[in-house]
Amino acid sequence: MSNADWATKDFYKVLGVGKDASADDIKKAYRKLARANHPDSNPGDTAKHDRFKEVAEAYDVIGDPAKRKQYDEVRSMPSGFGGGFGGGGAGGFGGFDLSDLLRDRAGGGAGAGGIGDMFGDIFGGGRRQQTRSRATKGADVESNATISFTDALEGVTISLRLSSEAACPTCNGTGGKPGTKPHVCVECEGAGYVVGSVGGAFSMNETCPVCHGRQLVYDESCPTCHGTGRGTSARTIQARIPAGVKDGQRIRLRGKGAPGENGGPAGDLFVTVKVSPHRLFGRRDDNLTLDVPVGFDELALGAEIKVPTLGGGPVTLRIPPGTPSGRTFRVRGKGARRADGTNGDLLATVQVQVPATLDAGAREAVENYRAAMAGRPLRAGLFEDA
Repeated sequence: MSNADWATKDFYKVLGVGKDASADDIKKAYRKLARANHPDSNPGDTAKHDRFKEVAEAYDVIGDPAKRKQYDEVRSMPSGFGGGFGGGGAGGFGGFDLSDLLRDRAGGGAGAGGIGDMFGDIFGGGRRQQTRSRATKGADVESNATISFTDALEGVTISLRLSSEAACPTCNGTGGKPGTKPHVCVECEGAGYVVGSVGGAFSMNETCPVCHGRQLVYDESCPTCHGTGRGTSARTIQARIPAGVKDGQRIRLRGKGAPGENGGPAGDLFVTVKVSPHRLFGRRDDNLTLDVPVGFDELALGAEIKVPTLGGGPVTLRIPPGTPSGRTFRVRGKGARRADGTNGDLLATVQVQVPATLDAGAREAVENYRAAMAGRPLRAGLFEDA
């Protein structure tokens, strides 16, 4: 584009101000228009993206006192343009073109009132913050852990060795060779994304395939990660498994996953817990279960027996006379820990144990019992409806 093309543009009209507008009025007008049309605020709206470039172009000229003076002088010439602005070739307005604007966004420009400074005024943090890739949350990480039955009830802190994606240690996640300077990605013009068509009148934003969303690119890629900016991190963490966790339960530990990118938060760690079985106790929801071996005489005549509890002393279980085998007794508060801090119960089920061998005295007693019960067969009427 020639100097004549630049000079014929009415930058005052672009910003909506008069030719006698003060520097503060021009600045305010630019701030308002830039905020309304900025690509980050209008993803996928190409019309506003173009408007933003137009507004930025205008401000870079009439927002700078020296350029504005030259611009006014050229436009006041009879021909409407001239050889001022220091000459320049294609795309030049005294050496000014849109690529200068974008380079200024990357921190290459230092002129007062430049577009990079205005980015800092409007969006905060200065030009370097504006071009820096957006903070990205780290990836979630999956892991497995096997703990004992007792630890599952009481809670335990375990060590986990994790391998996950992290920023490349050589380039610190930039993707560029250390010592090389970045410049704004030409493909996405520093937005970090491009607009892709999904058919018909619909479109969607896609991560820029050139800069991978970082907004900046390097002439030389990092030799370690080959420009991806990612590496592998191996670390050992301490993870707290809460009391009452069940076998197969998936625990979420916030902030224990892969590190974030560009100052973003870490991802989460999801641990699937495998609980080893106990020799005596089982579990049913928040209750513990226990099979208690008893003799026939204890159920027939009644008895008081001691049964164990997990993590505490034994308790006395009173068995009424005539209790059937398989009956379950509930011992309150001796079960698993609930989320509210209370405990479930212990469910003790009595099971008659038949001795494999009998001595002479025991055999005689059993035979006497059989004789006493001969008139009351247990299976009377069992086959009547068969």
